[in-house]
Amino acid sequence: MAQAAAAEQELQRGHYRGPLHGIPYAAKDLLAVKGVPCTWGAKPYANQVFDYDATVIEHLNRVGAVLIGKAAMIELAGGMGYRFASASLQGAAKNPWDTKCWTCGSSSGSGAVVAAGLAAFAIGTETWGSILCPSAFCGASGLRPTYGRVSRYGAMALSPSMDKIGPLARSAEDCARVFAAIAGHDPRDRSTLPLDKAAFTYSPSVELKARALKIGWLTNAWKKMEPGVAKAADGAEKVLKKYFNVKKASLPEGPFEDAGNVIVAVEGASSFRSLIRSGGVKDLADPLGQIAGYVNEQFSGADYVQALRVREILQKKMETLFDSFDLLVSVAQPVAATPLELNLETGLSYADPQGGIGNLCGLPALSVPCGFTEKNLPVGLQFMARAGDDIAVIQGARIYQLHTDWHRRHPKIT
Repeated sequence: MAQAAAAEQELQRGHYRGPLHGIPYAAKDLLAVKGVPCTWGAKPYANQVFDYDATVIEHLNRVGAVLIGKAAMIELAGGMGYRFASASLQGAAKNPWDTKCWTCGSSSGSGAVVAAGLAAFAIGTETWGSILCPSAFCGASGLRPTYGRVSRYGAMALSPSMDKIGPLARSAEDCARVFAAIAGHDPRDRSTLPLDKAAFTYSPSVELKARALKIGWLTNAWKKMEPGVAKAADGAEKVLKKYFNVKKASLPEGPFEDAGNVIVAVEGASSFRSLIRSGGVKDLADPLGQIAGYVNEQFSGADYVQALRVREILQKKMETLFDSFDLLVSVAQPVAATPLELNLETGLSYADPQGGIGNLCGLPALSVPCGFTEKNLPVGLQFMARAGDDIAVIQGARIYQLHTDWHRRHPKIT
């Protein structure tokens, strides 16, 4: 309330900080906010409080955005694995489109906050799908920036070579405005890109006059899709063909998901080593989370180095693919929101080369709504570009949204 009052007074005096001035938002509960609990969604950290702000929070304070609260999340951002939506200190996140369904993790609360209209935007994080999946399940627009464009100082570390921070909002344009506020080099985070490559500015007029985009419609992103998702995908492809040069494209094949899993497992075991070694994982809510850390510690240094070599091969293959296309597009998930009680290990387990490749290579991606299933559950459309070309995913998604109205539909809140 103090931030809101300050913003109102500044605006009345003519001190305008920009498009986010006075706009309410929520931050995923792995971002440090001075004096506010930061639980990481996990019981072992239920009373954790930091005496400083994460860089992302500092940036949003600077532009006058108003933090209304923390968004719930899957414990440790799924770093120890989980089988159920209830793997969170705050319990399962209910999807505003159907409260018997989940929002997807690990930015589960961020997706619910935006879909329900509780705030104009929320900050999420992604190591593998944790921005794009909640955006798809909740009918939001969500941006996963290029690795290193947003500082992670003050954020919980899961997999330092894959973690990324980005916004979930109501449109691609809103995501772009938030991204412009939080992007940039940070000397406190050595993984951030140099000044000239990290910063991002946004102007809709400049963007729409940008280059004509060549789109590759992915034929092998998913082995199969739910009928309602497939129908929405067909409709989205037809819209894209009206405004873009669209051709079929295929992701490179290889053990890329396996490599990504090894990297996340090894780096996660390192990030939470003290919790694992102390036995504190026994207090996690999910039964898989209580044991997976010990399994992850069994990977060898040779396994990890081999996975890094596979990543380097993949990055070269993707650079070659992007010589032919500016964007690779497919539905963000092959299914719509799943039941809250579903065992995710058995009921939501499928190959995800799109997510694995995108995150392993640190590529930018943006998911926007592209339709609904017969059960009135949202379907997301994902745009992915080469590293550093975040403007391409924003441009592609925004043009799509200029010619569709899926993102303007909202669930009925009772």
